[in-house]
Amino acid sequence: MRKLIACVFFYSLDGLLADEGTEYWQFCFGLPQDPAEQKQKIDLFESAYAHIMGRTAYEAMAEALPTADHPFSAIMNAGRKVVFSRNLKTAEWAHTTIAGGATTEEIDKLRRNGDGHIVVWGGVGLWRSLMRLDLIDEFRVDLHPYVAGEGTRLFDDVPKSYRLDLVSSTEFSNGIVGLQYRRHR
Repeated sequence: MRKLIACVFFYSLDGLLADEGTEYWQFCFGLPQDPAEQKQKIDLFESAYAHIMGRTAYEAMAEALPTADHPFSAIMNAGRKVVFSRNLKTAEWAHTTIAGGATTEEIDKLRRNGDGHIVVWGGVGLWRSLMRLDLIDEFRVDLHPYVAGEGTRLFDDVPKSYRLDLVSSTEFSNGIVGLQYRRHR
């Protein structure tokens, strides 16, 4: 069965996400400049069966990536994408489908048989929903050497606690630490 990997690439030391109005700090670090960081992400993206996201994340990515000149955009443009939304009626970005049914059932369909994993891009509402349903198998968190002071906390509104096992940690030359945690089951 395919595993669900939540990718949280802009996370501050004080536990905040870069989100609208506070995202300026993520640009201090930009897209991965460290070759090891870039390779790690490209390997993850290329080996994905599908990339899933909520409507807001989809709209931002669908606007920026089709014309962007970066290896990440080429992978995303060619890859299978699934948008979890009850409001979105059409998806113009190539290779995109809309999942409007019950989250657990839609994830079960994606998990069935085959190679690759499922990368969860967010936004925070989708991440929290998947955490509440205990569907995330792994977290990939890039911890930035930055105290944001304000923003959205990823783990707010998650009513159930559970244990994670550290699989790996990688310090990149820009000071970001890539953390890989697996859900302890």
